[in-house]
Amino acid sequence: MNPFPTGPTETMLALAIVKTLVLVVGGVITYFAFKAYRRTRQRALGYLAGGFGLVTLGLVLAGMLYEVLGVELATGILLESCLVLVGFLVIAYSMYVQ
Repeated sequence: MNPFPTGPTETMLALAIVKTLVLVVGGVITYFAFKAYRRTRQRALGYLAGGFGLVTLGLVLAGMLYEVLGVELATGILLESCLVLVGFLVIAYSMYVQ
């Protein structure tokens, strides 16, 4: 059995749909957090927007790198995880900043 199927499977299609929805919803959350930052100029909201942006980018990056640029899947997942980690750290920091 080939671990890397050559054609689309139902699971791959479902993954693409879910990742697209993550990108859309994460983008909307990031947009509203940034809009709130611009309205209030509170640094915490700026960090929150940046953190959500990094998490959203990280969550969709591995598949894009693998499918579009041909990057090894494990490398893409590592980069994805690093961006999600940094995004969560920025979100945590945004809750600490006054």
